[in-house]
Amino acid sequence: MATDPRRVAVAAGATLAVAASAVGVLVAEGFHARRQAGVRNTAAPYSDGRYGPRGGTSYRLAVLGDSSAAGLGADGRDSTVGALLATGLSNLTDRAVVLATMAVVGAQSRDLAPQVERALQIRPHVAVIMIGANDVTHLRGTRRPVAELCEQITRLREAGVEVVLATCPDLGSVRLFPQPLREVAGRMSDSMARAQAEGAREAGARVVPLAALLGQDFTSWPDVFFSRDRFHPSDDGYAAAAAAILPSVLMALGEPELLSRLGADESAAESGAAGLPSAS
Repeated sequence: MATDPRRVAVAAGATLAVAASAVGVLVAEGFHARRQAGVRNTAAPYSDGRYGPRGGTSYRLAVLGDSSAAGLGADGRDSTVGALLATGLSNLTDRAVVLATMAVVGAQSRDLAPQVERALQIRPHVAVIMIGANDVTHLRGTRRPVAELCEQITRLREAGVEVVLATCPDLGSVRLFPQPLREVAGRMSDSMARAQAEGAREAGARVVPLAALLGQDFTSWPDVFFSRDRFHPSDDGYAAAAAAILPSVLMALGEPELLSRLGADESAAESGAAGLPSAS
């Protein structure tokens, strides 16, 4: 029996309308959740400066990315991921660490370029990037954000800067998001993390799959790992993230012998990069 083209067109139009409506609902729910989280008009603690010994040589550490990279939700300057990394690195190496935070609250991957421009002015030994969550909540897909991210990783690597990327966190663990947004956000953030990991490795970065390493903890103990806004990490959440990232920072700086002081070895440190399957 021949198919009526007009019926096919009507059916296709109805399907597109339903899909567009679903996306609209998700966007509306997402903005509502973000407003509840108190993301707007909130500043992260200022944690830049010198950590460790006053004299001697120092490592320069730059932290780029979004609100989590900036430390929004931390109770004080010493609890941001940058401060925790700087303190841990200084304690392990017995060298000072100069921390410079370029991250901006609300940043998407397309906002990394000016952050990298600022970072290149101080020529850090290593740059830690945490980005992707805002690309997901703004429904940007993965292709363009990953291309934007990799372009900036390439800029840093060509300037001789080591790069450690902490991939997109598991947004499916954010109970502030109502269903079905939470489930959809989890799938979308997983796709973002996988695509980021594949592209970043090709661009020369070390990769720390935050969702794979910490997602279950954030899901199981939200009162511990999320801050009062129920969207950004708490002090414990940032401590867990810093602990996951620090081994890769040590490897990037050519300090693998210090991994044993963390109870890890080179293969364990590299397992973060290997623990996330390639994007399909």
